[in-house]
Amino acid sequence: MARRAKWWRSLGPGLITGAADDDPSGIASYSQAGAKFGFVLCWTLLLTYPLMVVIQAISARIGRVTGRGIAGNLRQHYPNWILQGIVGLLFIANTLNIGADLGAMGAASKLLLPAIPVGVYVALFGALCVAGQMYFKHTQYVAVLKWLTLALFFYFVSLFVIDVPWLDVLKGLVWPKLSMDRKFWLMVVAILGTTISPYLFFWQAAQEVEDTKATAGREPLKKRPEQGRNALSRIHLDTVIGMGFSNLVALAIMITAAATLHSRGVLDVTSAAQAAAALRPAGGHFASALFAAGIVGTGLLSVPVLAGSAAYAVGEARRWPVGLARQPLQAKAFYATIGVAVLLGAVANFTSLNPMTALIWAAIVNGIVAVPVMALLMSMGANRKVMGRFQLTRPWKFCGWFATAVMGIAASAMIASGGG
Repeated sequence: MARRAKWWRSLGPGLITGAADDDPSGIASYSQAGAKFGFVLCWTLLLTYPLMVVIQAISARIGRVTGRGIAGNLRQHYPNWILQGIVGLLFIANTLNIGADLGAMGAASKLLLPAIPVGVYVALFGALCVAGQMYFKHTQYVAVLKWLTLALFFYFVSLFVIDVPWLDVLKGLVWPKLSMDRKFWLMVVAILGTTISPYLFFWQAAQEVEDTKATAGREPLKKRPEQGRNALSRIHLDTVIGMGFSNLVALAIMITAAATLHSRGVLDVTSAAQAAAALRPAGGHFASALFAAGIVGTGLLSVPVLAGSAAYAVGEARRWPVGLARQPLQAKAFYATIGVAVLLGAVANFTSLNPMTALIWAAIVNGIVAVPVMALLMSMGANRKVMGRFQLTRPWKFCGWFATAVMGIAASAMIASGGG
């Protein structure tokens, strides 16, 4: 029992980051992939897994080695116009994503409790996400986020209440059935863009910095290189498990949509809540409720991550005091940025802005930001001035640049198609 507790405590930034990747917007993308193409795109989640692990581990490594987040390192080592451009685009993309996620959470909640209007749910969830970050101590809030990752197990449970042709799933995983259809490849691009997003880079790096400050005896590895072996081993394990969990959940969502919606001829899904509602005829009310509950649970995890990563980036770029370990009065601008990002996202749900339009624009902006950020991560990771003796080794450089090249191709296709 003690061994399990120690193992659970060793997980943190990687697990939370991976779970936050399966936000309501991502759920919509994976549901659409399963509904539109059945099981034939399952292989994409085997492809994205090593790419996610490499780039997220590098992000975490930079935070742990330097004691600064990504924006803080950009500010110190790169031209100001690069920093401000990336931070500005990140804030816009995160705010649009927050709006879409809050809308999905509201629509999913209405499926569970129809008497309350969607707008009330949106306002309630937005306020809850901001209040949690402001009033919980950092260690307490991280514990809450870790427990919220368990909400994603709803998607594994849903597989046991529907009829799944597992042989077809296996074929989709290990024997890719490729197509020359443009929509097929745009969906592949969308899955890549959904699983590898800039806000995850900023969040995991920032959380490594927070954990270093919050844990007695820990220092940035540039100051305490003797801590390097254990620290990097923990980061790699945390990231491997977190990204593995993320992709297994995404796969469960895709399989659920393929086994229920695609098999019934429901080929178009425009939101996570619509996917939950569409499950009822094939999977029953229980499967639909599980799916909807998962949307709410992962939204409560992903919205704070989206808002927090934006606040870390903006705050570090402007040299503000930042960090969830600080009290609100000690970091007023940092917490105000969290509040503004969530408020703007919530308000978008009360305007004429269509949630799918918000998602498309968020995907486009993320596509613009992801590749240069990944390239800068590789540049920082290989720079001895930044990383000291912990600069990336040749295998890490190769894998990281390969991931960057794959995302460059995907982002170019996504932007060229107007977001898919």
